[in-house]
Amino acid sequence: MRTPVPTGEPFLSVTDLIAAVSAARLGPDPATEQVSVAFTTRQGARHTGRGRSYRNHVLSLRVGATVGSCAAEPDELTDDVTYDCVGRSVADLLTHPVPAVRVAALDAYLSAARPHEHTAHDTVTIPAGTSLAKSTARAAAVVDLIPVAPGQSVLVVGVVNSLLGQLRHRGVSYLPCDLAGGSTEWDEPCLPDAGALLERCDALLVSGMTLGNGTFEPLLRHARATGKPMVAFAQTGSAVLPCFLGAGLSAVSAEPYPFFWLDGGPTTVYRYRVTAGSPC
Repeated sequence: MRTPVPTGEPFLSVTDLIAAVSAARLGPDPATEQVSVAFTTRQGARHTGRGRSYRNHVLSLRVGATVGSCAAEPDELTDDVTYDCVGRSVADLLTHPVPAVRVAALDAYLSAARPHEHTAHDTVTIPAGTSLAKSTARAAAVVDLIPVAPGQSVLVVGVVNSLLGQLRHRGVSYLPCDLAGGSTEWDEPCLPDAGALLERCDALLVSGMTLGNGTFEPLLRHARATGKPMVAFAQTGSAVLPCFLGAGLSAVSAEPYPFFWLDGGPTTVYRYRVTAGSPC
């Protein structure tokens, strides 16, 4: 465990955060920071022993030595969108019409300006292993951040079955929500409208994908207004989400590229808590 870098007030919206970055308030002038590499990762997975498969489609942008990422729905991003990012400045991409590009550019910039190694409260090493073993270990590190007890209910926005499995193991009920619909490993329906479930939960567990699809801020406002714990698990926007600690977000599990499902070796999760302050 280490002492995070003391920082300023948390941000209340993605728009405010982008404005601060655009004004060079959080680091170097983004007009001088250029994207050198842009790529997409298309992945399908079905862990051994599991009955459900899933797909990921992630846009990643490299700025200097860091990579920022944003997941999108499968086939949402064309190759031309990805290639068009190469050689452009972060400042330019922060006004891009495609939300995933804006989030990935913001993530890459903040990853360089506020490195996880200097700002995270602690780290968890996900040991080498099978895809299921690593998914399970990652899920345990995430669920440890949620201050709930058996009998309470967590709204899970962005269904990951390993996370649900951890909640089940701990006797915590959950409300599964996913824009793609479908069902969980236990044949529970995944409802697409998180807003309709907010009054029924004691805490929120939210995917970083909410940054890219526009559903993050209503969840943040609800948590801020009610005081309910809200934890984010972030591959998308791993450096972006810690900027909202204290503005409704109580903890973040940040997992920058390369993600655990890309590598069978050890990988790192960086964890943030609201008591440690916001890194932005």
